[in-house]
Formats: sequence, C-alpha cells, structure tokens
Amino acid sequence: MKPLITLKPFLHRGGEHLGIYFDHYTSINDLIRKNAGARWSQTGKCWYLPLDRDSYDKLKSIITDRATIESGELKKYLEKKKLPAASQATALKITSPLKVLDHRQPTFRRFISPINKHVLPAMEQQLKLKAFSSSTIRTYLNEMMQLLLGIKDIPADELTPELLKRYLVYCYEKLRLKENTLHSRINAMKFYYERVLGREKFFWEIPRPKKQLILPKLLNEKELGRLFNALGNKKHKAMLFTAYSAGLRVSEIVNLKIKDIDSVRMQILIQKAKGKKDRYVNLSPVLLDILRNYFRSYEPKPKKYLFESEYSGEAYPVRTVQQIFTNAKKKAGINKDVGIHSLRHSFATHLLEKGVDIRYIKDLLGHFDIRTTERYLHVARQKLVNIVSPLDDLFEKEKIAW
Repeated sequence: MKPLITLKPFLHRGGEHLGIYFDHYTSINDLIRKNAGARWSQTGKCWYLPLDRDSYDKLKSIITDRATIESGELKKYLEKKKLPAASQATALKITSPLKVLDHRQPTFRRFISPINKHVLPAMEQQLKLKAFSSSTIRTYLNEMMQLLLGIKDIPADELTPELLKRYLVYCYEKLRLKENTLHSRINAMKFYYERVLGREKFFWEIPRPKKQLILPKLLNEKELGRLFNALGNKKHKAMLFTAYSAGLRVSEIVNLKIKDIDSVRMQILIQKAKGKKDRYVNLSPVLLDILRNYFRSYEPKPKKYLFESEYSGEAYPVRTVQQIFTNAKKKAGINKDVGIHSLRHSFATHLLEKGVDIRYIKDLLGHFDIRTTERYLHVARQKLVNIVSPLDDLFEKEKIAW
C-alpha cells in the first residue's frame, strides 16, 4: 500500500507555504528534499514549499507514483482565499452578544481590526520578557486572537468583565469549547488584562469552568509486551522503551541528548522539561543495555541528540514518534484509544502498584503538585483488588440463583 501524504496550508515566518505531512519514509524524504527542493521546519515538524501552482505541480509529478496524496484541507483553504472581501467578512460574522469567530475556521492576524492591532505584539513582547515557553506563547496568542477576531471594531482594551463573561458563555454554549480550551482562553485574557495592561485582579469577577476529572489511560503488562514485540526497528524500540522505563513525555524523549545518559550514577538528566524544570530519573540497567546496543548498531551515528533525525541532524520530530507508537499499537492488535503518553501513565501506575511511595513518583514524573500525581490512585489495582463487592457477599450468603 502506498504511503499517505497530506498537503495543508502552512503559515511559517509570516508567510503562506505548502505543508507536506507524512509518516517517516526515507525514499519520500529524499524525493521531496532533492527533487522538489522542499525545506524542513523544525517548528512545524513538516517539509514545506512555496504556496504556488508551480511548486504544487512539481511535487505532484514527483510523488504521484510513489504515494497517495490527500489535499482536501488545502483546496478548502485556497477556495476561501478566492472569496470577495465582502463574502469573507460575512463568513466571519456570528450573531452573539459579542461577535466571535468559530474556533474551527482558519484565523489570520490580517482580519484583526486596526483599533486592536497593538494587542498581540504587546502581549507577545511581555510573554517573551517573562520567558514563557514557545508553546505557551503560541497558545496564548492564538486564544487572544480568537477574541480579537470576534469583537471586530470594539476596542479590546475597553472590555469589561461583564462583556467577557458573555463572550465565554457563548464560547461554551455555542462553540462548545471544552473546559481545558476555555481555561486556556481565560488564562490568555487574564495575562493581557492583568500583566500587559496592569489591571489589578481584573479576572476575580469571572468564574472558571470546572474541569473534568479525566483518569489516565494506560496499558497493562501483557499489552506492553505485545507492543514492544511488535517493534522491529532498534531505534523505534529504544524510544518506546525509554518512554516507559523512565515515564517520559514525548517531548522529553526527542530532546534527550547523548550526554544526558549517566551510566556511572545510573541516571538520566531531563533538561528544561515542562515548566522549565530539570530533573533526574533512574536509568534502568535493562534500558542502558538497549541504548548501548542501539547506539553501536545504528547508522548514521547520532552526534548530539540520542534519537537524532538523519535528515536534519536535529531532534527527532515529536509527530514521528507518536506515529511509531500508533503503528506498533495497531500491529500488536491493541484497540484501546491511547497514545504514546499512555506509556508515562503506565509507568506511574505500575510503580504505584508495586508499592513505591507516591511522593517519589511525583518527583520522577516532574509534577509540580502532588494532586496531579494522585490521579493514579484511582487507576492502581493494588488496593482495589482486595475490595469485595457487596453483591459477591450477598450471592454467597443467600445462595441467590440466576
């Protein structure tokens, strides 16, 4: 079966590009890099070309015989660009107390009213001065942009808590945003009004939606055995073993450097993890053997990162590692709706079931708050298996027939 290549609009460094997304295939990589002249974006984790007809035709002629092309999203984007300006403005309107843009439609800064053009640059500058992570900066700016696109010519700096409440109610009831998304939007607005404009306690009057308690999804030991046995590639195997052995996030796996593996102290240094927090985790003797075997046999040899992209020489793309997990899960016949983060959940839960103190697990996972780690108490079997259901007692004592 031919590999699938998805073409999407890709906004990069202020310009529009043709984004090329696909699973890791060496032959396809070489084709689009050498023959089509595509460049790699470490930020977008994709190859890209100029968004023009010549680039599209050239790419299509090169890969048509080698892959299946999916370009539905690209076509919708190009069709929307052809709309007259008046039609575009109509498409963006939603009748509400505060007119907002449906969060599922493409959004671009050029649609922001001139009266609010200063908001995002001022916010971005302050976020950078406060040394927020790049992912948090992107999230906050995107969420704030949704508000600016919605209010049109209403000055953002003059919005009151009452108007913002009505806006958030609309986001929840009409746009059906999830609680986590609403929290991100509130955080973005809170940052702008309190940290950029300096309004004291501006958001104390705005209640936050209650978050759902979502229990961690994990794999049992038999499923893990099938998952790891489904992997043939030593590099892929080493990645997933590392994730489970040390309870790492996928971003932590790809950013591991060779020098972070300390075989003397049997520790792995996790640098600048979530919240810009360093931590040490245990290095399993089994994992050390696996990593050494991978390093000795794999070509080309990594130079800086433990799992290095042979094409860019940079950290392995997160999306590719996620796809490796998905492919292995499918091959192993595991039907659970879980992603690679389930290896981290499985690590924590299995440690808890083996009697490891939850405070140590908190430090290994790099959690700031013990309440985050306590979610695993709800899924650990160690205590639950000893609890007898009252139904069992009733059947035994009263000899009920069924």
